[in-house]
Amino acid sequence: MTHPSDPVTRLRRLDACAVSDALDKLQLHGAAGGLRQLAAERRIAGRVTTVKLASAAEVQAAQAHAAQPARHLCAAAIEASGPDSVIVVEQRTGIEAGSWGGLLTLGAKLRHIAGVISEGLVRDIDEARQYDFAVFARGLTTRTARGRVAELGTHVDIVVGDILVRDGDYVIADNSGVVFIPAARIAEVLGVAEQIVAREAAMAKALLGGQAITQVMGANYEHMLER
Repeated sequence: MTHPSDPVTRLRRLDACAVSDALDKLQLHGAAGGLRQLAAERRIAGRVTTVKLASAAEVQAAQAHAAQPARHLCAAAIEASGPDSVIVVEQRTGIEAGSWGGLLTLGAKLRHIAGVISEGLVRDIDEARQYDFAVFARGLTTRTARGRVAELGTHVDIVVGDILVRDGDYVIADNSGVVFIPAARIAEVLGVAEQIVAREAAMAKALLGGQAITQVMGANYEHMLER
């Protein structure tokens, strides 16, 4: 059973904007812009399982040199993940091809994985919506990965936007955006984000109680992220 003080449990109680504000206050960089929520209208949070894709030719050459068998992209990540996991895929080859698709969605759904985030394009989005599986990505395509892109590695460092993401880091994503948190800083970021949420709740209560918005915002909001 997940403990209430578990970082993933605490992260799920927050939203991406509060966590982004906490990173600002701590002078950390982790908010990735431009990733759209394409399936499932809900927030996701969890620990990152990373996947790095490359051109099929590059991967074939690397596998031949190392005598490694070919494997379908993202399959190993699904097998290694569970309910507290979010799979994050880097596909920055410039080749138009899906980095995630329908059978992968089904495999991830069956393992109760929280969702997938792709620094690239995805396909079979109607299936993801049918399964109510959360997908965040740069955009959509119909083009298959076959013969175009392949998996270069799982549990390796990747880049999303201009953010270095490591396997085991934390992430929260909702309709406002995607925010990554380094594993080594999660306790600190959660503490600050929870303080921000509490202060904003107090401000909302003051507004509902009839206090003027100029007074509430002027006295609190502009100074909220000061160190």
